[in-house]
Amino acid sequence: MSGCCDPHGYDEVFSPRFARRQARRYRRRGLGRAERDMVEFLAGRGVAGATVLEIGGGVGEIQLELLKLGAARTTNLELVASYDGPAGELAREAGLADRVERRLHDIVEAPDQVAKADVVVLHRVVCCYPDYERLLGAAADHAGRLLVFSHPPRSLAVRAYSAAQNAVLRLTGHSYQSFAHPPEAMLAVLRDRGLTAVHTHRGPVWHVEGLERRAA
Repeated sequence: MSGCCDPHGYDEVFSPRFARRQARRYRRRGLGRAERDMVEFLAGRGVAGATVLEIGGGVGEIQLELLKLGAARTTNLELVASYDGPAGELAREAGLADRVERRLHDIVEAPDQVAKADVVVLHRVVCCYPDYERLLGAAADHAGRLLVFSHPPRSLAVRAYSAAQNAVLRLTGHSYQSFAHPPEAMLAVLRDRGLTAVHTHRGPVWHVEGLERRAA
């Protein structure tokens, strides 16, 4: 996938080397703080027999942990192919490869080509996508019961860091940009799709929001 076919420049940043590094980190350390919180939130609401859709799941560490807790199947949607090799290795090592599906697909552009799932996960994804309304709207429409997503704090320090990072990327010819979308506006998109916020975790790097679709 070249830059001309990847207008957001994801393949420039999320390279095969980056993917291998993420897989090694998971092997050595397991889940990070935010990932653990996401898994614990979902496990507390029940994932036995659930189908899981993760948008931009990288090497799939959250999916593997949910499968170990009893989820039935997971589907991962990605915009770059660099994660597939390391993710496949991790799934095979865990003996779970037959319950994992990985696809190159933009759910925003073709939502009807993705099946709904009981659980939808977006970790470190919304800050990489320019149109959070369409992304979260599509994610919510596919969440039958639960949705959990992470986003960076929208503090002055984070916004300044993001602006500086983006400036450097532009100066060095990269098209990738990160975004610090307003958290309340993101939650409003999900509320408008029938989801209720029931969990919040405020970490130093990532904030986690857990939502539930309650019966009418």
